[in-house]
Amino acid sequence: MVIMETPCQKAVWDLVPAIRASLAIELVNKGQSQATSAKLLGIAPSAVSQYIMGKRGYRIEFKDEAKELIEKLAQDLIDNKVDDFVARICEICVNARGIESNCNRSFGSEELDNKAVELDK
Repeated sequence: MVIMETPCQKAVWDLVPAIRASLAIELVNKGQSQATSAKLLGIAPSAVSQYIMGKRGYRIEFKDEAKELIEKLAQDLIDNKVDDFVARICEICVNARGIESNCNRSFGSEELDNKAVELDK
């Protein structure tokens, strides 16, 4: 039996943690404390510390546009100008993966739960 990862599984396990790590590092580089960075990202301060020390999150060197999107998101978080954090992460992920179509951002976890219930009926 061959077990294959879907692109979304790969993104969840590798790319999203790398984006989160890059955001944490960028926030700290922009002068935010680790505690403030953690609050802005909705994660534990220990996670920010581990990202900075390279103990958590994959280290991926993002190319120009994805890197700019991460830097812009970090600044927008600092300036409290982020309306849809998930959409911005999705945009970075899509850019970094080099795919043309976007994830269905309107399909949130609540809708996923509802779909799972419908499928089980």
